[in-house]
Amino acid sequence: MDLKGKAAVVTGSSRGAGRATALALAKQGCDVLINYSSSQDAAEKVVEEIKSLGVNSIPFRADVSNDDDCRTMMDTAYQAFGRLDILVNNAGAGDRFPPEDYPESNWRELIEVHLTAAFDLSQQASAQMFQRGRGKIINIGSVLSFEGGWHIPAYAAAKHGVAGLTKSLATAWSSKGINVNCIAPGYFDTNMPSALRNDPVRAPQINDRIPCGRWGQPEELAGICVFLASDASNYMHGSIVPVDGGWLAR
Repeated sequence: MDLKGKAAVVTGSSRGAGRATALALAKQGCDVLINYSSSQDAAEKVVEEIKSLGVNSIPFRADVSNDDDCRTMMDTAYQAFGRLDILVNNAGAGDRFPPEDYPESNWRELIEVHLTAAFDLSQQASAQMFQRGRGKIINIGSVLSFEGGWHIPAYAAAKHGVAGLTKSLATAWSSKGINVNCIAPGYFDTNMPSALRNDPVRAPQINDRIPCGRWGQPEELAGICVFLASDASNYMHGSIVPVDGGWLAR
């Protein structure tokens, strides 16, 4: 699973699972662009951590729901690294409202950030990957790619869409040497579900429902991401891989 000489863009990688993923790729020798939307200090710290491993890294501020930002980010990565081998569509957001009260503006934002951005960035990455005849696109879905969830209709719809997009792109691009797969995390201890983690009713219910009895740590997504980015997964196309402590098996 050696990634020496390869280059990656990981969206939403200044903290949480994105940060863990970026560091895992770098530890295998991969240059990485760190994308962030607000916390420049956090992004620069990740960049320094990666550089200390002996590979190259740059921070780039971009709103992945903005087409121009995405295009500039991908061009910057190619100019900095001279190639693009791996794209990890990790950036995300979340909020909770009963479906009957869900604000339309929030709906549109989540669909743009999770689903439209994944398609837009994959389309842009494919142009570079087609030229090389190979590439790895890793979409971050969720156990909500399979389930309906509770008071998160936009998130569930977007993550179902990410799973469908993964299969569609894999069907179209596998013959061109591009592997498109999806990781479906369960409940992980990151900033995004902090309100849920602190909910005195829902948090214990979720813990009781996870067969291994705990939430995952961001670093526990690193192994599967490195695998999907490497030549070890060359015959995987269109797979949706749960990493969920047994949540979906129950």
